Amino acid sequence: MMPLTLASIGEENIIRRVGGNPDIKKHLEDMGFVAGGIVTIVATMGGNLIVNVKESRVAISREMAQRIMV
Repeated sequence: MMPLTLASIGEENIIRRVGGNPDIKKHLEDMGFVAGGIVTIVATMGGNLIVNVKESRVAISREMAQRIMV
């Protein structure tokens, strides 16, 4: 298991765990980052990530991506 920030661009990853306090966890889950889901990094910009999750393209900060374990 590793944080999403260490995953390779273009590689499909299965979300194993979403960490953080309950508010952050709920926010990430509302955006589609749930355990068992598939996430793919599309690009990185200034340390932030653009990812495909649940057939949507989402931009998340590096700090948020550190809480998503794949």
